[in-house]
Amino acid sequence: MAQRVAVVSGGIGGLGTAACIALAKAGCRVVAADIGADAQRVAAFERSVAGLDIGFAALDVTDRDACTALVREVEQAHGALDILVNAAGIARDSTLRKMDASQWDAVLAVNLDGVFNLTRAAIEGMLARGFGRIVNISSVNGQTGQFGQANYAAAKAGMHGFTMSLAREAARKGVTVNSISPGYCETAMVMAIPEEIRAGIVAQVPVGRLGKPGEIARTVAFLAADDAGFITGANIPVNGGLFMSF
Repeated sequence: MAQRVAVVSGGIGGLGTAACIALAKAGCRVVAADIGADAQRVAAFERSVAGLDIGFAALDVTDRDACTALVREVEQAHGALDILVNAAGIARDSTLRKMDASQWDAVLAVNLDGVFNLTRAAIEGMLARGFGRIVNISSVNGQTGQFGQANYAAAKAGMHGFTMSLAREAARKGVTVNSISPGYCETAMVMAIPEEIRAGIVAQVPVGRLGKPGEIARTVAFLAADDAGFITGANIPVNGGLFMSF
């Protein structure tokens, strides 16, 4: 069987890098797609994945044409794009009464429009080839809401609605679409939260700690596997018990 090819948006973020590494260790050829303006950040990423079959591609997920171009380049270079992980995300926290339109627009553009832009470009080839794995990184706050995150929670909840709808459309063509809702993990975004607030968050987590990026990445690799074809339209919570439901 040919080597599977994966694209991970937000690939040089905390969860994105972990997903790239997990997929590469599972035998995939991986393209980490992320903003390339910070050369030092890109170089640090490349050092962290040295020796693995992981390349880097500069991409702004809010640029629809650029997303289409990247997918076509990957398909032409490698013959297919088998796995798409939508992990790009930003936060611009504010209570709604203080939130300006730019904060709303920026979060929705990256966290939700970016999912459409890449997935719309990738889905045609997956359906034609009869195989695909799409994994969308949502958030526990998309399930529960969070003070000061109306924009972020709306985008992350919308991501799962997108997941379920596309799962229904693609199921009979061998393409699965699932989402993962991480809890609070040891990423730059979470570690930027003031320490006293972060301690309060950890106190609410039944397992008593933040998650590790590798724990999310393990779930990505599980859903992306060839033998995960009977799981679609699902949302997998990986949150340390912070939110439990059927």
